[in-house]
Parts: sequence; C-alpha cells; structure tokens
Amino acid sequence: MPFKPAFDGEWPTLGDYALEWIIGNLAAPDREDYEPFIPTQEQADFIRDFYRLDPVSCRRIYKRGVLSRSRGWGKSPFISALAILEGLGDVVPDGWDADGRPVGKPWRTVRTPLVQIVAASEAQTNNSWSSLLEMLSGSAPVFDNYPGLEPLGGFVNLPRVGTILPVTTSATSLKGARPVFIVCDQTEQWTASNGAVGVYNVIANNCYKVGGSLIETPNAYTPGLKSQAEITAVAARDIIEGRNTRLSTGMLYDHREAPADTDLADADSLLAGLRIAYGDSSGHPDGCVLHDPPCDPGWVDLDGIRERIWQTDADPQQSRSDWLNQITNATDSWLSQPEVKLAVEHGRDVVLADGDQVALGFDGSRGRAKGKPDATALIGCRLSDGHVFEIGVWEADEIPSSWDSWEPPLTVIEAAVAAAFDRFDVAAFYADPAKDWRSYVNGWEAKYGGRVTAKARRDHPFEWWMTGGRASAVQQAIEDFEGALRNGDATLSGEFRLIQHLTNARRRLSHGKLALGKENDYSPHKIDAAVAAVLAWQARLDAIAAGATQLQKKPTGHTLKRLR
Repeated sequence: MPFKPAFDGEWPTLGDYALEWIIGNLAAPDREDYEPFIPTQEQADFIRDFYRLDPVSCRRIYKRGVLSRSRGWGKSPFISALAILEGLGDVVPDGWDADGRPVGKPWRTVRTPLVQIVAASEAQTNNSWSSLLEMLSGSAPVFDNYPGLEPLGGFVNLPRVGTILPVTTSATSLKGARPVFIVCDQTEQWTASNGAVGVYNVIANNCYKVGGSLIETPNAYTPGLKSQAEITAVAARDIIEGRNTRLSTGMLYDHREAPADTDLADADSLLAGLRIAYGDSSGHPDGCVLHDPPCDPGWVDLDGIRERIWQTDADPQQSRSDWLNQITNATDSWLSQPEVKLAVEHGRDVVLADGDQVALGFDGSRGRAKGKPDATALIGCRLSDGHVFEIGVWEADEIPSSWDSWEPPLTVIEAAVAAAFDRFDVAAFYADPAKDWRSYVNGWEAKYGGRVTAKARRDHPFEWWMTGGRASAVQQAIEDFEGALRNGDATLSGEFRLIQHLTNARRRLSHGKLALGKENDYSPHKIDAAVAAVLAWQARLDAIAAGATQLQKKPTGHTLKRLR
C-alpha cells in the first residue's frame, strides 16, 4: 500500500480494505490509457476515518460525512470511487478475522444495493457522474472481478442485483427509496428556496432507516443563505462543542480552508494559503504542506489560480470561497467569517483575570413580535487590550412550538450582571433599554452606577439607546467596532453564540445611517450579542477617554469561576 497509517492502529477500520479495493479495481479518470486510481494520502486519511468501527460492537462510527474542499481539489472522482465501492465492495461490517482484524461483506448480502449521486441540477450531477463512468472504463480490473457489471449512460447495473444512478433534488423517485449510500454533491447550493433542504431530510431518513451512510461534498457556503452545507456545519459545531449532548459522534466533518489572514494581494501569502487549502492536490513543486515528508506535487496549478484571483473582474469574495474554501459572507453581511475567525485566533490564548478592568454591553429583548423571540446578551470588553468576551447569551431553542412561551431567564441574567460587577472592575456599562428592559437597567444604575468611570448620560449612566433619533451615534459605534476588529485592535473569545450573532448581522440603513439588522424580520438567526459587543466596545472607548485606565483598581484577591 502506498499510504502510511492515519491513526497508527488506535481504532479498527475497514478503510485499509477500501483503499486496496479502489486501487485494485478502478481506473483513474482523465487518462488516455488505463492507470489505477490511487487516492492521495489526504484522501486515504478520510477513507480510514469514514470507515472507522466501534471496537466492541463492530458497527460503523460514522453514518454521515462531510468533505469540504476548494474547487478542483478532486472531490468528484474521489467520491465517485466511494460510490462504486459501496455498490460492489465488502463495506458492511461482519465481525473480526482470526487475527482480530475487521472484515466486511457486500451490501447485496443484506439488501438490494442502491447508490445515489444527488445534486441540485443535472449539470451538477454530471460532475461526479462523468468521473464515475470514466473510472468504470472497459480496461478497469473491476470488470474481471465483478462479471455482469454494466455501466450505461444514465445508470450502472450492478452484478446480480442493485443500481448506481444520478438524480437531482427535484426527482420524485427520491421519496420512498432505500439507498445504502448517497453522495450529496455541492450542498452549498441546496437551499430551502429550491426545495433541496427539504429533500435532504427525505433522503437522509431513507438512508438511515436501512443502516446506510451519506457524504456531502460542498464548497465553502455563504453564511445566511441557510443552505444544507451551512445547516450541516452548525450541526457539526453543536456536536464538536458539546451543545448536542445526546450525540457525541455520528458525523465526520472534514473542512479545510486557507488561514483567515491570507492576503489576496500578497503573492507569498496567497500562495501559502492556496497550498494549505489544496493540500495533497497542490501542484507546488515542493509538494504538500500536510505531511512530513511532503507528498509529491498534485495536479492543481496554483500559479494559474493566483493569476485568476488577480484579474480585475474576479470577485474577491468569490475567489476566497472558490479557491481558498473560506466561508466568507452574504453580500449584505456586516462582518465576514474570515474577519471574525482571525479575531478569534488572535484572542485564543487571552486569559481573563479577577479584577480586570472591563466595559460591559447589554442588549435585551422580552416577548415575541415576529417568529422566534429575540435573544438577550451580556458582553464584556477588557480595557487594557480590547478583548471582547461573552458573559451570557440567552436565546430560545430552535423548536418553533416553544417560542410563544419562551422568556429570558430574568433571575439568571440579574445574577450574571451581579457576578460581572463582583468579579471585574467595571469602568462602564452601556445597555440598550428597549423592549421592556428599562426598569431592570434603571435598577442596575441605582445599584452600580456610582462605581463606573464613564457614563452614557448624566442622569442615566447605563442607558445607551440604539434607537430614538440616535442614528449618527449608532453608526459611529458600529463603525468603530468594525474597524477595531479588522485592524486587530479588538480580539474575540470565540464563544459560539457571540460568533454566530456577529456573522448573522446584516448591514441596514436607518434614517440614512448604518445600522445592524437580521436577514429579515422573521429570521430565527439572532444578532443581539453583536449589538451588545458594539455597546461594550463603545463603553470601553468612553471609559478610556474618561481616564479609567489610570484609575484601575487592584485585584480583590478572591477567586471566582469564569462566567459562562
């Protein structure tokens, strides 16, 4: 085998068998004469991981996979190889051999194998389907090993029983089918508006009910479009970050993109970013940057991609999405994903200490006007370095039936404010008192107003309205925080809700001035933590201007747990 083990035998996998099967049976596409299809080391690692088995039950760990890479990386032939493998190979776990190694059996011994390659349009489906047919060219060994295999233009008949076929998300045949393996291609283009998100749920249910598996192969998605790729990414983060406590495994999410600080205008920075994004498929003469020693150069012409990126008619955001595989932003987004991600990277090692001098920002909502209730957020910002961190974000869950009765946990929020004043030296606290929060904000003013250095107003030190004829002040505050994030003056702590709300926020106009808004009035994707972060930053600026850094108190000496 031309591969080194990906995980040094720490867990059993049918992936080594899968690699041997692919190399021994399939032809490489885009070749005049027969050559075996040999996955790259990077692809081999994915295969070994995707076919991982539980060492006790011998069941597949992953029923759902995501392989997100740049355009031209080689997803189509790679996923076509897996589709053929699933239709013919011994990929159903069937216990252990005498040496304790896992063995498998073909799907046809369990049920009639149906493999589907699904995309939002026929043109997209053809990307993978044409590769699949080339891999089943007449000289491929698979015909000697599987007599009766019959590849046709619109489908592939498997020996004895079973089919591989391409379909679109509009096909009525998807309902009620019983596929053992599904390729969901370019799911960044599967949206609710074209009906594909609903279809995804149908085909995923079809697959799970027969014990099958599926793999999505998206390019970078556009945040806010709510494509299936974005929905899956959020579900993966819920598992990885522990918010879905009922499901600790079950999804293999493999996304790689160029570093957030990749500079499109700088030749060296751009080349370095492209080499990371393309991995083993990079055609750079020094080979890949993923493995030591480096793999041989791949097939992607990075100099050609750089030339395209630098052409004046190339859209920068599209270039980042297509070539760097960076999740960027919707056209009206306030901040881009790379900008936010870079601020998180710069704040990754920041540690807060008791007694730190901070500013607080608060945006609250009570009741429900349209759709999902708005969230309530309390955000902090340290004066010394501009580090913005989440103290608390309280938001209804995603179940619409609970929205009518949801209320922010008032006692918990009151306790969070009290704990923040107890732990930190709060130099300023700016709160938008709209949506029935004014009485609470007034209570906090009465209790803590004498302790702050900077005050929003002489009579109401905490009230900083985001409405009410203050369009110019609001625009300035938004622009100040936006600029601080982009030039590195502000860093982020990286909590899920804070990052989510920052990237949810859209640019809007209010009385001719910049404001922040949701994608639409009924959107369930909230922005309250973004507003609170703007308020915290403005409070920091005003506190510094008022001389707060010269008045900083010494730590009290007590130890408190960091607020979550």
